[in-house]
Amino acid sequence: MGLEDQDSIRILRDVLDPDRGSHDLVAQFYSRWFAVDLTARDLFPPDMANQRRVFGQALCWLCDEIIAQRADEPVAFLAQLGRDHRKYGVTDQHYATLQDALLHTLRSHFEQSWDQRLSEAVHDVVALAVGMMSGAATAETSPPFSDGTVLEHLRPTRDVSVIRLKMDHPLSYLPGQYVPVQVPQWPRRWRYLSPAIPADSQGYVEFHVRSVPGGMVSTAIVGESRPGDRWRLANPHGGLHVDRDDADVLMVAGSTGLAPLRALIMDLARFAANPRVHLFFGARFPCELYDLPTLWEIASMNSWLSVTPVAEHKTDPPWAADYPDPTPPRGLHVRQIGVLADVVTRYGGWGDRQILLCGKPAMVLATKAALIAKGAPAERIRHDPLAS
Repeated sequence: MGLEDQDSIRILRDVLDPDRGSHDLVAQFYSRWFAVDLTARDLFPPDMANQRRVFGQALCWLCDEIIAQRADEPVAFLAQLGRDHRKYGVTDQHYATLQDALLHTLRSHFEQSWDQRLSEAVHDVVALAVGMMSGAATAETSPPFSDGTVLEHLRPTRDVSVIRLKMDHPLSYLPGQYVPVQVPQWPRRWRYLSPAIPADSQGYVEFHVRSVPGGMVSTAIVGESRPGDRWRLANPHGGLHVDRDDADVLMVAGSTGLAPLRALIMDLARFAANPRVHLFFGARFPCELYDLPTLWEIASMNSWLSVTPVAEHKTDPPWAADYPDPTPPRGLHVRQIGVLADVVTRYGGWGDRQILLCGKPAMVLATKAALIAKGAPAERIRHDPLAS
């Protein structure tokens, strides 16, 4: 029965679920894979905890999709995963040893209940995942990554850096997308960042990075990046966009969640006619609304753009004196005080708008819930996948 055997695939799904305690099983798989293929270990960072969790979650999702008899999303997901994994240096040989190690680990785990039906289902799920990834990687002809040099590192506020790079070759992406980034301070640790400007034919890219407590990569970028550093960027992801033929737009950005929305706004500025865009840009303190001067410049020349600054606190902390004052000339809406979700919904439910949310997962979830409670249709609200 193979992929049509939903009962067997449910059994497989449950043993791979991190929430059901799959940590040891997945750890055994990686240990076996690294033992039979010494080159595979070099593909991953020293700390494998997050990798193991993500691997289990991905296989669980694949099983759920197969059980629900949905084919399009798994095929597209696996193909994209295969293309994306080229940046790690994954080869056909790695896929072959991965498949053997995973099948051996699962067969050992199911030793007491391993029968013909379960064997067929497990083999078919693993073959589908590995085959789609390796096939898509082999068929892709574009470079797996591009390198660039840091030209400028600005610190507009204590926890935020603006990093400007010049790529060796222009990077192709759509405004609103995010790209995997590897920095020299943390080799083999890829993190997703959103360009803050549209793709540039000369290869210039700008990122806005906020230092996250406990975040090794973000802290290193904000604290240690220097002009001359060499960064590596891989192929873009994400589908955040504005439909110029659709309704007016509500954008809500928390801190450096502004970056992809800023790129979208800059791209819209190329056109004479656009839907109206209202941007709420929020932070904890007024001094952390770091990019208001740029937003003011764009809004002053484009009547379709309105910007409302939002700060949780009315006054700045003492350390703000060490950083540039981001207050723009008069022209933007008066700064509001409060939490973004509350301030945005004071103006209504925005149910007639295209709604784009970017920022910390907690902010995105709170704002989304508040908008839905006010009557905004959930299907009108878009945001990137939220980090767990």
